[in-house]
Amino acid sequence: MKRPTPLADDPQQSLERYVIPNLRNACAIMKLLGTNPNGFKAADIARQLDLPVTTTLRIMATLQLEGYARKVEGRFELGPVLIHLGNASLAGTEIREAAIPILQQLTAATVETSHLAIPCDDRALIVAVQDSPHPLRAASRPGYLAELHCSSTGKIFLTFLYHSRFAELIGKNDLVRRTAHTLTKPAELKRDLELTRKRGYSLDNEEYHPGVRCLAVPVYSSDGTVAAAIGITAATVRFPKERIPEFAAMVAAAAADLSRNLGFTGKPKHG
Repeated sequence: MKRPTPLADDPQQSLERYVIPNLRNACAIMKLLGTNPNGFKAADIARQLDLPVTTTLRIMATLQLEGYARKVEGRFELGPVLIHLGNASLAGTEIREAAIPILQQLTAATVETSHLAIPCDDRALIVAVQDSPHPLRAASRPGYLAELHCSSTGKIFLTFLYHSRFAELIGKNDLVRRTAHTLTKPAELKRDLELTRKRGYSLDNEEYHPGVRCLAVPVYSSDGTVAAAIGITAATVRFPKERIPEFAAMVAAAAADLSRNLGFTGKPKHG
């Protein structure tokens, strides 16, 4: 049996030679399903990913059989197997384990829900949440992938990690409008990110959910790159604009604690 040739110096280029097209298509389908809790019809999946409908149906049949997808009232959604896999993945995330006691302290200080997000597939993946004692909560749950342009943690990654990739990630077209406050023009988002860079924290001013304000601060790894973002989420009635400086200071202190725990001692590197 002929052995594969050794990988070249460029890992990405080398790995492309070993890609299985329909396995990659299945991965793309699962990522798409993760963007909409209401699921998608097969024809919608095929159209959005530019796949033949017959290929899409075959992939979906396989994903269903293995528990990675399920069909509900004619629409496909993520399957139950991913709950177990997701929990196993989160349990093994070193940064999550280091963040949990810090999130607990932050929630105790602010009496609001705090969360940790890491960059994932050009989105912000929520990996840990410490709930507020308030009965009404609006924070996303662990495993949720938030869009970059309208979430506080996503804006942190756009500002401090993906700055040089702004045109690639955002493009020239209008962005998805989630609320009346969502920044949908690349130019206005760019101005908001510059403000984030200057003050050191980002804001989601009712841009993802009406009546909800979020604030986030970057977390740095030992090499100075942004590894995560810590944020708090609260109803605007409890988090008015007047409290932004107070909450920003507390979130910044929490992010600094986690950065130190990750070995960060030097100067940040911003991409």
